[in-house]
Amino acid sequence: MAPAGCCLLLVLLIAAGGRAAANSAAAVATTNNKPQQLVQSTCNSTTYYDVCVAALAADPSISTAADVRGLCAIAVSAAATNASAAGASLLASAAAYQSQPQAPLLRACAARYADARQALISAQEAIKEEAYDYAFVHVSAAAQYPTMCRALFRRASSQQRAYPSDLAKREEGLRRLCTVVLDIISLLLLPY
Repeated sequence: MAPAGCCLLLVLLIAAGGRAAANSAAAVATTNNKPQQLVQSTCNSTTYYDVCVAALAADPSISTAADVRGLCAIAVSAAATNASAAGASLLASAAAYQSQPQAPLLRACAARYADARQALISAQEAIKEEAYDYAFVHVSAAAQYPTMCRALFRRASSQQRAYPSDLAKREEGLRRLCTVVLDIISLLLLPY
């Protein structure tokens, strides 16, 4: 084969290989975009899009979520982690304020967050069993448990105990996560 023919053949092989590599890269990108597209379309159906995307994106298992049910399980897990962290923080605060009058209130609030976490664990089990109506009830309960803290502080207001702003932020954060989960469960409850 003449040198010009070899160069032409080499160029064609490189071009074909490059095209194959580009096609392969496009296939990988499409595969990697599928979870992103699923997250975006699911989160677009929620009340708090940014909370939804942040909660789902924070979980490394998002890349293996194949459907809305998988995203729902991830969102419930994020809410349970949030409730657990809030409860642990409240217990630490109660220990720091052990001799202060708010310590019993903080311990009671930590117990409500533990209740919320337990309700979210029950929701996870219900989702695994595709019992979405039960999951909805458990998540609804989880969203309500922290509001008991506000009520406890309100009842103790005769002693001038204001509701701590960081506690209000935690309550709102869990409420928003639970709202996102409820919105996703609602998608699972829709008839197809």
